[in-house]
Amino acid sequence: MTDLVVRRLLIDLEQPVARHWCANDAFLTAWFNALSMSFPIGEQFFIDSVRNGLKALPPPQQAALQAEVQGFVGQEATHRRIHALFNAQIEKHGLVNEWEPRARERLKLMEGTDPRHGLAITAANEHFTALFAEWLLAHHHVLDGSEARLKTLWLWHSAEEAEHKCTAFDLYQALGGSHAWRSTWMRRITLVFLADTLRQTVHNLRRDGTLWQWSTWRSATHHLLGREGLLRRTFKPWRAYFRPDFHPSQQSSELSAHWLRDNAASYTPVARTQPA
Repeated sequence: MTDLVVRRLLIDLEQPVARHWCANDAFLTAWFNALSMSFPIGEQFFIDSVRNGLKALPPPQQAALQAEVQGFVGQEATHRRIHALFNAQIEKHGLVNEWEPRARERLKLMEGTDPRHGLAITAANEHFTALFAEWLLAHHHVLDGSEARLKTLWLWHSAEEAEHKCTAFDLYQALGGSHAWRSTWMRRITLVFLADTLRQTVHNLRRDGTLWQWSTWRSATHHLLGREGLLRRTFKPWRAYFRPDFHPSQQSSELSAHWLRDNAASYTPVARTQPA
């Protein structure tokens, strides 16, 4: 069982966000913005899936996992709220969230299905976000030149994603979820997640008027496909998910723990008083 602390981030997102807030880099800004646009609806689905998975367990197992699930729900609910505030600011730049309506239609197909499917989808997405989080914590210099509050936002979110990456996976396993379906959902989520992220990023760049600038494509190539690029650095740990003996805890989260320890002044712990 993982002890998950719910934290209130001490930043102000009522103030406007610059058009190219991420180090004045149009591609990075559009990419981060696209990810943020997916978080409110995505994290609500993760919350619902984990809650439904917990309810499907026998009472003794529910009791053993209750605290961890409560922490997971608290962290994801906080992420959902913070990114909704962030999204409200970037919408003022004329950006339109096309990802959320598509996701909402897809998620209707999951209503009434076996809770293990929702958990498998959640575990796959959590693996993606944990890999991205670890990459960002290791390459936090990509946020240099950004406002301190926004750099804090993304590194805090990354640290917590790495922290709770096991919860949905463990619930799926506890409910007898198979390796075959876990792998199938990861393949599907890989295609959907990457396609939706790139599609929304392109849409953001088109709205921004920077899609066809050379600097945009140079940044995209460097940060995604370069020697230290996101896709190149995360391919092997992504592929590890398909091993029958894989568990998220096998992949290090030391950078997460270090960031949370070194930046304790950026947040305050929240008491957990509500049941999951």
